[in-house]
Amino acid sequence: MESYGEILRKAREEKAVDLEIIARETSITQEYLEALEKEDVSAFPGEPYLVGFLKNYAEYLEVDVNRVITLYHAKKIQEAPPPLALTARERPRFLIPLIATLCIILLVGLIITFSFILKNKLAERAEEAALARGTEFKKYELTEKPFSGRLYKSDQLVMGSEKGNIFLTVAETEGIFGLETPTGIQYVELSEELELDVDGNSIPELIVYVSDVSQKNVDRGAEVKIMLKNASSVAIASPDENQIPNAEDLPKEQSRTEIFSDTRAYPFTINASFRGGCLFRYRPDRKETVEDYFASGDILSMTASNGIRMWISNGNAVKLQVVANSKTYDLAVPRAGEVIAQDIKWIKDTDGRYKVVIVDID
Repeated sequence: MESYGEILRKAREEKAVDLEIIARETSITQEYLEALEKEDVSAFPGEPYLVGFLKNYAEYLEVDVNRVITLYHAKKIQEAPPPLALTARERPRFLIPLIATLCIILLVGLIITFSFILKNKLAERAEEAALARGTEFKKYELTEKPFSGRLYKSDQLVMGSEKGNIFLTVAETEGIFGLETPTGIQYVELSEELELDVDGNSIPELIVYVSDVSQKNVDRGAEVKIMLKNASSVAIASPDENQIPNAEDLPKEQSRTEIFSDTRAYPFTINASFRGGCLFRYRPDRKETVEDYFASGDILSMTASNGIRMWISNGNAVKLQVVANSKTYDLAVPRAGEVIAQDIKWIKDTDGRYKVVIVDID
């Protein structure tokens, strides 16, 4: 059976493209490209990087991505060590019927003897867990990074807003997920993705998706993913004008593109919609850097007071929008394979106006 490494190598040879050129156009190092063709998984820092690069390389060569990924997983399973039972020494055949008979007798006896006891123990533990959760609950703060996890009844979510914190309480986790908001309890069904207006201003602030909720047991909670529809709904401090650079102080060799201008500076949001797989790194307002691999269909919102620094392994894989002062500005999409390293930030121009600009960095 043909392997994923052979498919990549043959496709590249048919296109007569050197690895050096592919590395430059995909932002995947030549070392990793060679490792993919040789199926050398030890060359990668982790499986997410390997799978991400494998998808990008297959898309570049215009081969069937799903087939390549399927062959990779098939080989991974084949190379896994065999179960111990397959390598253990075979027992004498006459022992198998005897052992099976004794096991059946023993299991029947255990089931009859302990079934009632086990049932009572499980009921007691469930009751104890319910009582414990009845008096204790967890509190989570909603930020620009989506929340993903299991919530239980009485757990709280805190969402920042311009008017202060809004507290949301989990009200139902049996058959349906219910969230108590200042405007009343709002419900989201299993496998449903719903936009919620939690403060009554007719503008949805949250996107809630429920992936698991028990139909009978409230103690199991609900597995949900919650993201802010617009990260600007998080309370962000006003820009520090002392940290906004003057246009004349910026290096003259740095190219910059103006997005919009105003008579004052204020927080802005960058929405990233991913059209393909790529590594994405960002740092808002010189805070901690966040890096992750994003796939097609993923969405990310980032909010900053003064500016955001971004690094994208393949600029063509992501569409960026800047949202500020209730207006949206679409940014141009770079060429395929182009590595992006830039600041999107406020500057103060010589005419006294504040401008949000894109500044290319090394």
